[in-house]
Amino acid sequence: MPNKIISSLLLCCILPYLGYGQKDAGDKPNYPQNYFRNPLNIPILLAGNFGECRPGHFHSGIDIKTNGRENLPVYAAADGYISRIKTEPGGFGHALYITHPNGYTTLYAHLNKYTGPVQEYLRQQQYEQEQWNLDLQLPPTKFPVKKGQQIAWSGNTGASTAPHLHFEIRNSQTEHPLNPELFSLPVTDHISPVPTCVAIYDLLHSIYNGPPEEYKLHKKGASYVPAKDTLQTDALIAGIGLQVNDYMNGSHNTLAFYTAKLYKDDKEECTVRLDDIGYDETRYVNAYADYSTKVLKGYWIQCLFELQGNKLDHIYRQNWLRGGLDLKDSAVHKIRIEVTDDKGNESGVSFYLRYSGKAVKDTLCNVFHPGDANLFEHPNVKFTLGDSMLYDNICFKLKSSPGGAGSYSDKYLVGTPNIPAHKYYDLYIKPNKPIPFALRDKVAMIYWDGKNEEGHAAKDAGAGWYMAAVRDFGTFYLAADTVAPVIVPQQKEGSNLAKASRMSFTIKDAVTYIKTYRAELDGKWVCLERHRDNYFYEFDEHCSKGKHELIIKASDGNNNEQTLQFTFTK
Repeated sequence: MPNKIISSLLLCCILPYLGYGQKDAGDKPNYPQNYFRNPLNIPILLAGNFGECRPGHFHSGIDIKTNGRENLPVYAAADGYISRIKTEPGGFGHALYITHPNGYTTLYAHLNKYTGPVQEYLRQQQYEQEQWNLDLQLPPTKFPVKKGQQIAWSGNTGASTAPHLHFEIRNSQTEHPLNPELFSLPVTDHISPVPTCVAIYDLLHSIYNGPPEEYKLHKKGASYVPAKDTLQTDALIAGIGLQVNDYMNGSHNTLAFYTAKLYKDDKEECTVRLDDIGYDETRYVNAYADYSTKVLKGYWIQCLFELQGNKLDHIYRQNWLRGGLDLKDSAVHKIRIEVTDDKGNESGVSFYLRYSGKAVKDTLCNVFHPGDANLFEHPNVKFTLGDSMLYDNICFKLKSSPGGAGSYSDKYLVGTPNIPAHKYYDLYIKPNKPIPFALRDKVAMIYWDGKNEEGHAAKDAGAGWYMAAVRDFGTFYLAADTVAPVIVPQQKEGSNLAKASRMSFTIKDAVTYIKTYRAELDGKWVCLERHRDNYFYEFDEHCSKGKHELIIKASDGNNNEQTLQFTFTK
């Protein structure tokens, strides 16, 4: 009788997993070899590789070290034509794309500047459009290039935190980034991955219900093993997670593995292969890896199973339980994991696993399910999560506390910050006191994750509601945002800059973000480049010798505007 009860319970609990069948990560792709060259003239040492887990995304290329320096020459990896030039304050900063005749496109990012004709064309377009950040699509005849031709200089622009070259190889048709190391780039790596921890999850319950069982690993013979040979778990259907550090010769940076294969009793249960991940899929990193552990403990555990709401199917090959291990027979099962890096270096993890026989009770709460449109309504808070918002069931709770000085609502803990949302959703909050008419277009919805605050411009949605598009769970409240951005010059008013090559400013907003900015020199637009909060005007033909007045205007998300008038002599 007990076995029948367990079997019935098991069938009910795994129904969400049924109907998927076995999915296939596919064999190692057959990419062209020795077609692309090293885009630098120094040996390739990596600060990051393809498939690394990053906040909100997979790393989509390789980060090539530039010896801690900027302005190294960057070369075309193969024949083709420059098909796109993009400048943005974050992200890739200065980026250049080359389309090649073999169906691939290479990307070069965080550049300082481009070579002569390309740089001149970009500057011409910036002045014609009176906008620094541009995304220019180019025809094949505009800038053809040859393999080994210099195209740019390396830098540290955009969201980069240290000088390096971010390099990608993409499928030109799908625009999906591919794993560059599979194209036989000259990367020296003879070091096998180092598994440091194995984690066990109860897949009959949400992975957000509590932390996994974690076991540190150490090397014993040819494998990495936990302190105990046999591990016991309360999970009838167990999911296995792994923390792995990979390295390469000549670099101390930790890198991602390429494949991981999970076996139970020598039968393959799940394979993960990190390649071909589109930008429309990259946020599924929060489902592929354990987001909660990253938020709460600061490190990623990569899951060798697929959550219900994870649509990144093609990186997996797995059993009918989406990689889960059926342990209901209470027998001792042999578990083996094979981990390889991009160069084929391999490490193994081995241990035994059995079900403890203890039943885990469900937590009683308001459950939101992936695949459903989940509606929440409260007198002062409401929102709807679309059917592609969640990765696993979440036990949703709303808590309120008094707002602080200057707030116009209570503080509401909407879910918890350690649970991810896949997309933006519209969050509505009602103020707890009248907002003066003059401030109704200056309302911000403030988000606090327990460490930092950030503001979202909130719209008057009628019937007493204010709405903002947000992409996190955590604490929210309403406040008035009447503070304009702060513009700080990095040189003194009236300075003689005859020997300087540029002038710099910082522009910051305390509540939301810098929405627009404009610089005019003696009444005419000039190109003020932006790198995060740093702005600079590099003197060009638009600034002749003599005395000048530069006026900078900046506005934030709630349209608070600041103006700086600055005089100098060139």
